[in-house]
Amino acid sequence: MEAHVKKSLEEWKTEICELLHGIDKEYEEVKRELQVYSYKFSITKQVVQSTVNDEIIRNIRELYHKPFEQRFNQLKEEIKDLEEKKKVFQMFVDKIDKVKEKEEVKPYIPAQ
Repeated sequence: MEAHVKKSLEEWKTEICELLHGIDKEYEEVKRELQVYSYKFSITKQVVQSTVNDEIIRNIRELYHKPFEQRFNQLKEEIKDLEEKKKVFQMFVDKIDKVKEKEEVKPYIPAQ
């Protein structure tokens, strides 16, 4: 592989790896927030199920349960999107490595 091509691929791979690092960082933040909302949603659901007073149930649902459920579902979607992004950008890195590896393995055949 010619030097300028190899250099360009390495620069591109570095750029993609930086994007992947950012995606990984965002993924971990969303994952932590998802854990929090998973607990909040679960707790409010249990409290609602254990409460008999309809007015209190309505208040809990309005104040906590519905907003926690919405945020929980939103975070689950964000996690799915981030997982897809990670997968796609990792494919770029893998393909770049594969092309470089393939080019480096080619045997040298002298001209006759």
